[in-house]
Amino acid sequence: MKKYIGLIVIVISIITILSGGVQLLAPSFVLKNVGLEVMPVTEQLFATIAMFMILFGGMVIHAVYNSSKSSVVILWAGFQKFGASIAVGIGIWHGLFNHMSGAVASFDFLSGILFMYYYKILKANEIY
Repeated sequence: MKKYIGLIVIVISIITILSGGVQLLAPSFVLKNVGLEVMPVTEQLFATIAMFMILFGGMVIHAVYNSSKSSVVILWAGFQKFGASIAVGIGIWHGLFNHMSGAVASFDFLSGILFMYYYKILKANEIY
């Protein structure tokens, strides 16, 4: 797995950018699929979240392909994935999101684990 972790992180980031793009362009589609009411305020909030998804995905791709391999970017992107997973889980717990949203939370949690693994590899290879 160590051999492919950079590629896995890139694929996760591309998925994050693409899903963020769908959420940005069609927030009502996403809202309906996670069991939320479609209202102007929820559409705006989901579009705002989507912008950050696109930015974080792009930032991680940039960090992986940058010659300096910024481990701090990977660390904070991992924290973001864990945070998103916890936030969606809380939404499910409180009955705000449907159980299909659990797939999103699980994907983000697994992504957080993989990002932390990649961070550990990057830190082990840093030269001080």
